[in-house]
Amino acid sequence: MNHWPEIAAEIASTTHTAFNVSQVTEISGGCINEAYCIADDNQRFFVKLNSADQLSMFEAEAAGLNEINRSQTLRVPRPICWGKNDRHAWLVLEYLEIKQSSKNNAAALGSRLAAMHKFCGRQFGWQRNNTIGATPQINSLSSNWTQFWRTNRLGYQLQLAKNNGYTGKLQNLGERLIAELDTFFTDAAPAASLLHGDLWSGNYSFDTTGQPVLFDPAIYYGDRETDIAMTELFGGFPTAFYAAYREAYPLDDGYEIRKTLYNLYHILNHLNLFGGGYLRQAEHMANKLLVDIH
Repeated sequence: MNHWPEIAAEIASTTHTAFNVSQVTEISGGCINEAYCIADDNQRFFVKLNSADQLSMFEAEAAGLNEINRSQTLRVPRPICWGKNDRHAWLVLEYLEIKQSSKNNAAALGSRLAAMHKFCGRQFGWQRNNTIGATPQINSLSSNWTQFWRTNRLGYQLQLAKNNGYTGKLQNLGERLIAELDTFFTDAAPAASLLHGDLWSGNYSFDTTGQPVLFDPAIYYGDRETDIAMTELFGGFPTAFYAAYREAYPLDDGYEIRKTLYNLYHILNHLNLFGGGYLRQAEHMANKLLVDIH
């Protein structure tokens, strides 16, 4: 079934401008969705495709992009429209010309992320659930950050791991860690900052003017340290990014320990998504955290 005329009609209806797909270019790089650039003689759009039952994932992503845009701090692709037919769900976004990351621009990313983290909500979580990768991310609102992290992040991922057959040592360490979670926040009172939620190097770039751009958010309101921790998980961001961020919004004491706690969530998610290659790393991180607080 050719879904492009249907998507083109929805774009035209939303933008009130005629649009007919004359060119479709597949874009590689993602492992969850198919991605394309579609164009006519005058306009281009970025389109994500998945199965029809994934429409709610795209609705949440569009809402997340709009939430970041509302903060007026970092550029994100503007959602145009989303929908589905019997076979596919889609999300149509503004097409942005981007270039490879430049260390000269990393400072702008750091300072503007600090500004985004100063955009705060009244509670931890968000108005709706979304996804982290392909995993549901539970964002039930809470006034208690430790309880939010215990229930909606570590506890949820540990239960998924148990359902996937990862029992024994991982669960024992996880239960001990969850029981002692308050210890990590004895001298910390995180604000409910607007978070990207999945901030690794593949989810940012720069437009042709050098302005930083964020992609593929898994937003919620929570401890800003979770975003900074993830930037360190897979090789780190440029030094200028961290210097600019810390100058604009210094990190609290205890971050060097808590970053492992926050990154354990992502390693557990990788375990649940991609398999046992992440099991030893998750066990090591949980054990290190328990050692650090004793």
